[in-house]
Amino acid sequence: MKTLVNKIRSLTEQSSGTWGIVLEDLDTGEKWVTNGDELFYAASVIKVPIMAAVFSAAERAELALTDPLILKEEDFVGGSGVLQHLTPGMSLSIKDIVMLMIIQSDNTATNILIDQVGVEHIVQTMEEAGMEKSTFYNKLMMNNPNPKGFNQITANDIGKLLTLMATGELVSEKASKQMIAMMKKQQIKDCLPEKLPSPYSNFNNGMPPWELAHKTGWIPGTRHDVGIFYVGERKLIATVLSKEEDDLVSKQILAQIGEEIYNYLQ
Repeated sequence: MKTLVNKIRSLTEQSSGTWGIVLEDLDTGEKWVTNGDELFYAASVIKVPIMAAVFSAAERAELALTDPLILKEEDFVGGSGVLQHLTPGMSLSIKDIVMLMIIQSDNTATNILIDQVGVEHIVQTMEEAGMEKSTFYNKLMMNNPNPKGFNQITANDIGKLLTLMATGELVSEKASKQMIAMMKKQQIKDCLPEKLPSPYSNFNNGMPPWELAHKTGWIPGTRHDVGIFYVGERKLIATVLSKEEDDLVSKQILAQIGEEIYNYLQ
């Protein structure tokens, strides 16, 4: 992993921003951390522990993923996602709402789920996953944030959450597999997977097949991508957080990091 680390260091050292990174090779046990406990505004990466909280509530039979929820106009918020553009009164299952939160980063879906499971349960889920320094206070796209603070994450905390998921220990083995399957379907692919070979051509050009179960997060000046790389038979956890950097530069660096990880794993 030393060569990979040196290449990523050279990329981030060119940046004027701050980077928090955790890489963990689940096959060799090697791990590299830089600025692991640095706090970053969570942006949409907070949707991963929210998803875990929903699956946890389902595991305890407090809700069922098949339960229908009615879309209400007062639920609508701006930013990413399609629900805000749909017709109030339509019914969606909780599982479908989680899917939209993850694959389209839908903010309306996120807030509906926060109301469904509650802030306290989300915080409890984060604590149970070992997320010691991260915080969750606020629904998304709200005008009046909680005066207690903001939604914040660290690379170490997200790395712990992803490792539990990858090893089948986040909520349960079944729940972990379902969450990974959702994250593999993410439609925002302009960060870590941007420079990876087309998954449809891997077998034709001799490149090993790959999948990435991941979640991006972005607000101006802050850009993250976190996930689990599957390349051939290899698995690697990658948590890459950035702040105080030009948005185009951070996107380019994330894409290059994703390419270096793929090259390392193949």
